[in-house]
Amino acid sequence: MTTTHTSPSPSPGPHHSGDSPAAPRRIAPLRDFLQNEAAGGILLLAATVAALIWANSPWKAAYHALWDTQFGLSLGRYSFSMDLHHWVNDGLMTIFFFVVGLEIKREVTTGHLSTRQTLTMPLIGALGGMVVPALIYLAIGGGKAANGWGVPMATDIALAVGLLSLMSKRVPTSARVFLLGLAVVDDIGAIIVIAIFYSKGFTLGWFLLAVGSVIAAFLLKRFRVNSIAAYVPFGVLAWFGLHEAGVHATIAGVTMGLLTPLQILGDRNAVDVEEVARDPHVRPDRTVSVLEWLQHVLHPWSSFIVVPLFALANAGLEISIDSVQDALGSRVAWGVFAGLVIGKPIGVLLLVIAAMRARLGELPRGTSRVALWGVGHAAGIGFTVALFISELAFTSEQHRADAKFAILMASLVSALFAVVVLRLVRPQVTAPNQLPDSISGSST
Repeated sequence: MTTTHTSPSPSPGPHHSGDSPAAPRRIAPLRDFLQNEAAGGILLLAATVAALIWANSPWKAAYHALWDTQFGLSLGRYSFSMDLHHWVNDGLMTIFFFVVGLEIKREVTTGHLSTRQTLTMPLIGALGGMVVPALIYLAIGGGKAANGWGVPMATDIALAVGLLSLMSKRVPTSARVFLLGLAVVDDIGAIIVIAIFYSKGFTLGWFLLAVGSVIAAFLLKRFRVNSIAAYVPFGVLAWFGLHEAGVHATIAGVTMGLLTPLQILGDRNAVDVEEVARDPHVRPDRTVSVLEWLQHVLHPWSSFIVVPLFALANAGLEISIDSVQDALGSRVAWGVFAGLVIGKPIGVLLLVIAAMRARLGELPRGTSRVALWGVGHAAGIGFTVALFISELAFTSEQHRADAKFAILMASLVSALFAVVVLRLVRPQVTAPNQLPDSISGSST
């Protein structure tokens, strides 16, 4: 029998001639990723507002008591316990970083960063967008708390992509894909920074357990084991080993994401419509890899549950006249703010233009320098990862509070600047069924 779809897709073919009652699940990795990030950005904002209201309400004691609640496990003489705040930051955020690892691997192997030409400019732009903010922070706040230089390096994919989706009429698809590539490279940089500079202490025995677990997962991959369940125990052991070793445990999520097999799942109930659009002759049941399937399943959980919970647990700043005055007089706050609002767009724009003049690469077709400028401001929306790094970078609660206030203000100002600049871009005219629109996640 033939299954009919509303968007371009071939008939399932003879191997679908059974009596399966359900139509194949349609997967479009890039489109789904961008749509989930954009929609997740709305929940992220809602969770942030809820945290701010709750932490400044008559029930603020309940807010802090909730996240201080202890949870743990006991096995004989050994017990393991963390408060709810750390279960979110160190536990649930591992899922977020696992999805980040999946997206990094997909982009650099089969996606928009899989060739030297497509990787060069986002790599250079991301490098500028990390180095310049860090230098600006060190120039302003380095004398007070030098360890905070990693905070303004971050870009929040969900909010940045969500903003560009709202401006879809003026932002070319190529600019949105460029931002995604830049943010992916930015995530790689943030992961390296967290692993090297923001891991505390080191215990060799536990680290060897984590390394052994990763090696075991690698061997499974080498022997082409595609069963997801086979990798889960080693992922848990890697997380636990890194946590006990003093290396930030979320690195286990990224590592397991990068180790996820690229072999085809071979499920006739899953079809990659982007792959089918590129090659109409491909067998639909040979288009979805294990990696793409995991990303399809887990990314909504990450965007709609994990990241909003993280915001709810970490964005609850108590705002008062005194706290605002403290932040306004804080070199830490001004360093973070200037790094994100000024350093991000300048770093992205200057290094990309320099690379163009050195003939190392060109802007994606359809992307103007004005659009690039707007993308640079959108990259200044650091939020989720910036908040995450601020928890690791500062030991002083006052510095953490100042940095979080600056992150909130800088993300808001960067978003406003991005909107103003992107309104200078000429509106895009696209055909309703044009493939790039479906990839971009915009509705027509």
